[in-house]
This record gives sequence, C-alpha cells and structure tokens, in this order.
Amino acid sequence: MKLFAIDLDGTLLSSKVEVSSENNAAIREAQEAGHKIMICSGRAPEDISNILEQEKLDCPVAGSNGTVVWVDGKELSTISLDKKDAADVSKQLDELSIPYRVYTNKGIYIPFSWMDRMTSAIDQNPIIKETVSAEELKRMTEQPKETDTVKLFDSIEELLNDESLTIQKFFTLTINAEVKKQLAGKLQEISGIAITSSGLFNIEVMDINGHKGNGLKTVASYFDIPLTDTLAIGDNFNDIPMLEQAAFSIAMGNADPKVKELCDAVTLTNDENGVAHAIHKYLLEK
Repeated sequence: MKLFAIDLDGTLLSSKVEVSSENNAAIREAQEAGHKIMICSGRAPEDISNILEQEKLDCPVAGSNGTVVWVDGKELSTISLDKKDAADVSKQLDELSIPYRVYTNKGIYIPFSWMDRMTSAIDQNPIIKETVSAEELKRMTEQPKETDTVKLFDSIEELLNDESLTIQKFFTLTINAEVKKQLAGKLQEISGIAITSSGLFNIEVMDINGHKGNGLKTVASYFDIPLTDTLAIGDNFNDIPMLEQAAFSIAMGNADPKVKELCDAVTLTNDENGVAHAIHKYLLEK
C-alpha cells in the first residue's frame, strides 16, 4: 500500500476547474488496488470535500495548505497561526490595502473593504484589465456575499477576540508585482510564519509548521504508511514541501519550471489528464 498526495488547482482540476473522467477513474483504480489517495490543497477543507462529494470520491483531505487534515470525516490535526502573528500579518495587509481572505476553523472571513481593496489593486496594475474578461473583472471586484461558510468582518480584532476561532491561513491577492515584493519583504520579518504562493498574483501565509508536507506526513502516519512509500504531485510553489517530503515527486506538465527542476518526474498537463497518467505510470505499473 502506498500513499499518493494530489494537489487540486492546476493538478487534478483542469483549466476549466473540472475533474476529468480519466482522472476520476484512475483514482478509483488506485484505491481498488489498495493504495491511499489524498487531496492536499490550498483550498479550505470544506471546499475540497464538496468537490470530492460531487465526484463521488472518498479521500483523506489536507486543506488550507496542509494545515487542516480530515480523514473519514474526522479532524486529525489543525495547525493554526499564533494570534499575535495573525495581527502582525493583518497590519501589513491593511497598510498596503491588499485584498485578502482569512481561513479559519469557522469558515472563510473576508473584510467588508474587499471591493475597495480589489478596485485599488487593479488600478495599480491596469494591464490586468487587458488580460481578463469583463465578466471575470466584475466577479473579482464585486462585494462578496455571506454564506454558511463565508463571513464578512470589519476588523481583524473581531476574529482575534473570538477565543473559539483559530486562523489557519491568510490568502492575499497581490496583482501588482512591486506590491507583492514589498509585502513579501515585510512578512519575512515575522518569525513565526511561513509564506508561499500558489499563483502569480497571490501570497499565502500560514504558521511556520503549516504546510503540505506536514499534511502528507500526518496522513501517512495515520495509515502506518512509511514515507518511503509516498508519492506527491503538484504544479506550484505551495506544493514544494509536499513534493520534498514524498519519496517520489511528480511535477505537472504545466508546473512552474522551478517546481519541475526539483521533482523526480514530469507528467502531462492538467488539461491532458496528467494525474491519471502519473497514477498509471508511477503507482500502478511499479
């Protein structure tokens, strides 16, 4: 029995944000052969679980970049930010008026000022208006609505003062390259955090021990699978701890070149069923 950790966006999901029938079938085939398949994503665990439910797949989940691990519907581990560190992160984001979301044990929290922050960010990088459709631009700048899992807030103090609430991740949208560089520099001065990125226009902030590598280790330990029997596949920088932790690492064909360099193998792209190809070549045929 082996454990295969799979990233979601840019990996299992196509550019249309869909799980192909080929990828779905390959996961089922691997499970039927006795292997464990886990999903390790920057998305909230609830979001991942919804996708798996739609696909009628049953897999362990490591959400919010591996900081929250669920197996068989129960929480195995949660790694949260220290509240002082969270306050320091929020202070830097507010000073630069950066749009952000806070991933917590009670759902995702978004500032009421999201629309103003987003509009300002786009104005700082007008080329974005030439690279996205009018519909996408409208979606990016419209005010988020509250749902069962999404809440709006005025001040980070509301979250920090709630003793029952813990923060696992900040997701920031940094459309302007200079602002992204400036923010990264400021965040690196906060000793208790780790920063990563899952795309050109974002920075993600977790506790220094909160990453996908620990998510993989937690699930491997739960199933008594030695790390020598683990594989991982991904496409971006937030996947690196997981790829480094696994005994065998696979980069997607669409992965960042730096991610490809550190992996043991490169598969097809996320629009070419790269996950299915990797499962058949590196898990089922070995």
